[in-house]
Amino acid sequence: MAGSGAELDPDDLPDGLVIAGADGRVVCFNSAATRLTGIAPGAALGSPLAAALPLEDLDGRRWWQLTDPYGGLATRTGQPERNLLLPGGREVLVSARYVRERPCGALLRVVIALRGTEERRRTERSHAELIATVAHELRSPLTSVKGFTATLLAKWERFTDGQKRLMLETVDADADRVTRLIAELLDISRIDAGRLEVRKQVVDLAAAVRRHVDGKVAAGIPEDRFDIRITEPLTQLWADPDKVDQVLGNLLENAVRHGEGTVTIEVAPAKEVVEAPVWERPGTPPRVLEGTAVTVSDEGGGIPEESMPRVFTRFWRGSKRGGTGLGLYIVKGIVEAHGGSIRVDRAPGGGARFRFILPAGVPDFML
Repeated sequence: MAGSGAELDPDDLPDGLVIAGADGRVVCFNSAATRLTGIAPGAALGSPLAAALPLEDLDGRRWWQLTDPYGGLATRTGQPERNLLLPGGREVLVSARYVRERPCGALLRVVIALRGTEERRRTERSHAELIATVAHELRSPLTSVKGFTATLLAKWERFTDGQKRLMLETVDADADRVTRLIAELLDISRIDAGRLEVRKQVVDLAAAVRRHVDGKVAAGIPEDRFDIRITEPLTQLWADPDKVDQVLGNLLENAVRHGEGTVTIEVAPAKEVVEAPVWERPGTPPRVLEGTAVTVSDEGGGIPEESMPRVFTRFWRGSKRGGTGLGLYIVKGIVEAHGGSIRVDRAPGGGARFRFILPAGVPDFML
């Protein structure tokens, strides 16, 4: 590596690396390639590429005979990544680069990258689960909307005004449910792609908490079910008000729906040492986070200790009381997009306690 004072060791690479020289014989076969293929370096080094790495496509065709890197068109520069099979049916993801002495010139070497299929399969399973969940969640409200609208169109004169109003209110509620699910899907796609937009402005977090509690009370939940505790003075907070509302709404809904007893919401200044977000470089040390903390706790049965590491993953459900299992995944994504941190543990009353911190400070664009 230029400027590093040391050459790169192929065995340090996380992916498999195989290099064949101008004569078609293997000159490099690193440890990751051995792990992925089960082929020992001693058996591969010095052997013809097709013998050292006997690959077939999914139709059973021998890959090196099919692509013919040494005898094929001189305009070719490589092969894109694709699924190929080794003897015994082991799957690997293979891509190749043809290094030539000049464009359309003689082939100097073939550089092959190998990767396992496990991560791609996990991603595919996650996408399949998401599609299945969405299909299931959409089916019920759409069936209701279709049923009620079809009934009203066919038999409008037979219903009283009260019956019509009830059916239209049900249609309206189900349409809101579909809209919320679509919004969740959009948020997930943005979080996964690292493109969740945060439009920061000054937010009064204490007022936002009171507004959400007032909304729950107006919806019929007893006022004495909530205990709001504000510790002043709070530092000025810059955040996306809509995203903050989404976080507060989800945490309060979870506490009311899945918890029991008094729901306590605490807002206070905070300065804590927290773990770095998972999207930062592995091994990044903990950091000091200073800002405003919100803690939402209940007095229910809480979350089992063994389930806590999975609370913020997709499709985790703490009970069978409905929900898509996507809300807390989105909450974590929103908090971390603000540079904050969120965690869950057991409340003093025995229930679940969620605590998130949003950092203080004026955003860069205001400086």
